[in-house]
Amino acid sequence: MDKIIEKKHWLKRKKFTVIAAAIAVSFVIYQVAFADHSSKYKVDKEKIAISEVSYDAFQDYISVTGTVEPIKTVMLAAIEGGRIEEIFIEESNAVKKGDIIMKLGNPSLILEISNNEAQVTRSINELQMTKLNMQTNMMDVRSRSLDLELTLIDKTRNFNINKKLYNDKLISKIDFEKSKEDYTANVEKMKIVKERQKNDSIFYNLQIKALGKSIERMENNLDMVRKRVDNLLVKAPCDGELAQLAPEVGQVISYGAPIGKVNVLDSYKLRLDIDEHYISRINKNIKGECLFSGKYYKGNIKKIYTEVSDGKFHVDLIFTKDVPRDIRIGQTSRIKLELGKPEKRTLLPRGAFYQKTGGRWVYVVDKTGSFATKRAIELGRYNPKYYEVLSGLEAGEQVITSGYDIFGEAEKLILN
Repeated sequence: MDKIIEKKHWLKRKKFTVIAAAIAVSFVIYQVAFADHSSKYKVDKEKIAISEVSYDAFQDYISVTGTVEPIKTVMLAAIEGGRIEEIFIEESNAVKKGDIIMKLGNPSLILEISNNEAQVTRSINELQMTKLNMQTNMMDVRSRSLDLELTLIDKTRNFNINKKLYNDKLISKIDFEKSKEDYTANVEKMKIVKERQKNDSIFYNLQIKALGKSIERMENNLDMVRKRVDNLLVKAPCDGELAQLAPEVGQVISYGAPIGKVNVLDSYKLRLDIDEHYISRINKNIKGECLFSGKYYKGNIKKIYTEVSDGKFHVDLIFTKDVPRDIRIGQTSRIKLELGKPEKRTLLPRGAFYQKTGGRWVYVVDKTGSFATKRAIELGRYNPKYYEVLSGLEAGEQVITSGYDIFGEAEKLILN
């Protein structure tokens, strides 16, 4: 009889255990060596923005806001202090050069001017009298000189006659000597008078010229004193529009105090606020383009204010050709400033991702579209639409450009 041999089940169990252990070891090895251990985050595709990297012309420009201002502003200040008695032209009205804007009252100034005027007038009268006295003295000297000349003529004639009579022995020697002495004395007197008349004439002429100049200066001073009264009338310094007229009737204005300003409306300019990041790239004559009433107008930067305030600096842009019609002070417009010529570059559309990464890395979508992984990149210049890609991306690749805050530190995004 055949003997039934009992099967050894423990051998089968041992074999199964060995196989299971081998599979477990293999799985562990695979997980360690090949499996993806990166942190993951599941994302709904509908809730993110995905943009395509392109290779196209990079327009090197910035878009800033400009405010319309008058081409020139002339400040109004009080030349004389006083109390405002009347305002003739209100703010926002057109003015012509010389128009009286307001009238100031200053009784103490009027009294001071009257006293000065009287003093100057008195001084001028005194100088005029001095000048008249000098001229009178000169005429007296001239008259005495004429009298002396007549006397000398008479003495000369008498001397010549006595000389002839003496030679003919018709008169005594004493009479002849006396006539000779009178003649000689008058000749010497005439020399002295002529010399004095010459010196007096030079002195008087110099004095009269000096007095004339003094009188002229005083008359000019008197005119200036009188003009101080005119300064109590505040007048428009130029044609334009009266703006920012702050004072009210009855208010006391001190000397030199600002009163308002006149906007010259021959043309207009745009005051631009630019981020300090661009301060080294902004130069005079950079071209700009702005939009008013659906039409584009061109201009150039003419003045740069390099002082930075709240992270911004200012520039003035002047219209180069046409000025927009119906333009108004205070209007705003977006201006496109060209910082360089267009160049072919790899471009990445701008997005909120930059706030998180600073442009150092992005999530690049796989070709399958099922996931996105973090990748280091380098960005260069940027304009309102695109970043210039220096490295890390190629044209045609897809990049998540919306905000990254919700992704945390995930290395990989699973796109659903």
